[in-house]
Amino acid sequence: MSDKKFKIGFFIFPGMTQLDFTGPAEVLGMMPDAEVVVVAKTMDSVRASNKLAFLPDRTIDDEDVYDMICVAGGVSCTDVMTDKKTLNWLRRQAETAQYVTSVCTGSLILAAAGLLEGRRAGCHWAWIDHLEKFGATPVRERVVTDGNRITAGGVTAGIDFGFRIVEQRLGRDMAETLLLGIEYDPAPLSGGIPETARPEIVKRIRDATTPETRAKRAEVIGQAACAYETANGA
Repeated sequence: MSDKKFKIGFFIFPGMTQLDFTGPAEVLGMMPDAEVVVVAKTMDSVRASNKLAFLPDRTIDDEDVYDMICVAGGVSCTDVMTDKKTLNWLRRQAETAQYVTSVCTGSLILAAAGLLEGRRAGCHWAWIDHLEKFGATPVRERVVTDGNRITAGGVTAGIDFGFRIVEQRLGRDMAETLLLGIEYDPAPLSGGIPETARPEIVKRIRDATTPETRAKRAEVIGQAACAYETANGA
């Protein structure tokens, strides 16, 4: 194996879902040639939605170029979807990156940057339909691959996504070795997606967010979609 490092830039932001970032980072960071870099808009600590804080290594103002970029998701993704500076950074990175990826609603950020137009893409089940506003085709799968765009579904799907990358790059033996190393053999309760969950549980999840909050998020996503359409002459 070459001594050249495979440089992975994880973009994080305040209010992100912590596991969207740390799940795949744990898996991908075990690749022998991996160099994991935490990127944010500034060098200030970034506090996730569960209050855990992370220190960035680099900012989007730096001139670093990454072999792979990965965008975390979270309810505050709407704050990033209208941030021109961040969207421009993602576009620049996508010009040369081998992989352009996301976890959960991070795909909405990629979409707002115009990076999923005409592509199949995944997202958290509650927000996946918004991808259509940016010219993407929503796909309800744990990991969705379309060319060098790889987008994971909600939160825990980021771990599966990490192993998909390992297998593509370094083969099944390496993927299974790392799989066993972290004892990833989930045996969860049933009902991890709406199709298999009890109706009352689905309702409980939907009711956890007020109609006003959902409407506000949808409004911001709509604003990002309008900006996307304007930029692309739609």
